[in-house]
Amino acid sequence: MNILVLNGSPKGQYSITLQTSLYLEVKRPKHSFRVIHVGQRIRAMERDFSEIREAVEWADLLVFSYPVYTFIAPSQLHKFIELLKASDAATAGKYATQITTSKHFYDVTAHRYIQENCQDMGMRFIRGLSADMDDLTMPKGQKEALAFFDHVIWQMKKGIYEPAPAPQAPARHAAVTVPGEKAAVQNRRESGPAGSAASDKPGDVVIVTDCASGDRQLADMIARFRAVLPFASRIVNLREYPFKGGCLGCFHCATSGKCVYADGFDEYLRNHIQTAQAIVYAFSIQNHSMGPVFKMYDDRQFCNGHRTVTMGMPMGYLVSGSYSREFNLQMIVEGRAQVGGNYLAGVAADETDPDHAIDQMAANLTYAIKRRYAEPQNFYGVGGMKIFRDLIYLMQGMMKADHRFYKAHGQYDFPQKKKGTVIKMYLVGALLSQPAVMRKMGNQMNEGMLMPYKKVIERAKAGAASKQAKK
Repeated sequence: MNILVLNGSPKGQYSITLQTSLYLEVKRPKHSFRVIHVGQRIRAMERDFSEIREAVEWADLLVFSYPVYTFIAPSQLHKFIELLKASDAATAGKYATQITTSKHFYDVTAHRYIQENCQDMGMRFIRGLSADMDDLTMPKGQKEALAFFDHVIWQMKKGIYEPAPAPQAPARHAAVTVPGEKAAVQNRRESGPAGSAASDKPGDVVIVTDCASGDRQLADMIARFRAVLPFASRIVNLREYPFKGGCLGCFHCATSGKCVYADGFDEYLRNHIQTAQAIVYAFSIQNHSMGPVFKMYDDRQFCNGHRTVTMGMPMGYLVSGSYSREFNLQMIVEGRAQVGGNYLAGVAADETDPDHAIDQMAANLTYAIKRRYAEPQNFYGVGGMKIFRDLIYLMQGMMKADHRFYKAHGQYDFPQKKKGTVIKMYLVGALLSQPAVMRKMGNQMNEGMLMPYKKVIERAKAGAASKQAKK
């Protein structure tokens, strides 16, 4: 088989993920491997894509190899997929799979993103390998990598691959209206790279967008949101920020928080975006994600490491496109808010009744700002932060800024340190293992478990009675 490894890591030959493919090349010499560093060479490929066309023609199997960056693939690989889709490369009917390395923080959403785009291009997709960064250094990881590759080859020979979703007709986007003609004109006039609403409204809500000059639908959504929001708002258009490039994964920022790029984005992020009362992200769906520009913004936020520096800040989304069909993107949007400790005020899409959706999101955001409303984390947030907690504790010598932040905010909540709870559970376990004792106790255990909660309710009743008496 001819195996084309599309290395999406910006580190090129120094990619940890790539080493798995190099290992497979050594262990399975009857197959021909070819590696192209698409992540590192993305700017050259924007000028000349001929090498990829020829390589795809040659290949029997395409392997997308990349580290997981911020829920999905690196921004460089996002751009490559955009170029590949726009090219005349013969992808239809080709087999494709993927190899990633990460600490398993939302590797599922990254894998789904690649799968959906491969299937868009008519590829026969085979489920990929999600490895830990250290797996290949251990016998178990080596065995798993070889087993994965052998299984992929077997599936190709048998013609087994993931079923592609049925094609859907393009969604019809409803028109967005802006309250008052004058307001519409004023809002469009202000939509510069960091435009400020010329109004006497209080507060500060920042709208981060990659709105293109010809994207009238998204521009109108932003205009309506600004018109109905009772707070002052300003726009940061990422297309107009002078980014030097996407995150390089160099860890230069690990100790100091200072990015290796000299484009000032780290300071701009901290001083002009994260200082707001709330953040609203506005984008048009591109290739099942927010697009390469927004992904560059997300990846470059690694200058803050794994620190949830905006926790407590509410956020919302304005989305142009078939959002209701993008289940993986929905998970990413919710997961971002949950892990960051941000109340998600809503996602206003333009599929059916965008005016109503925008108004609802604006109202929710207003409530959250005024009341400082926050919600407890669900599985997306708790699970994601446990991965970060364990990672930073182990890497504290390198990720010094993260370590200080986690200590200061009590995020090292290791359960094994709660010795009192552990001892209690031993006592409960001893009781549960004796049926005769349990029969005598009857309902006492349930009553005992409810006692702390009943005390809370009784205190609430007493407080309510005291307030009533004072009236």
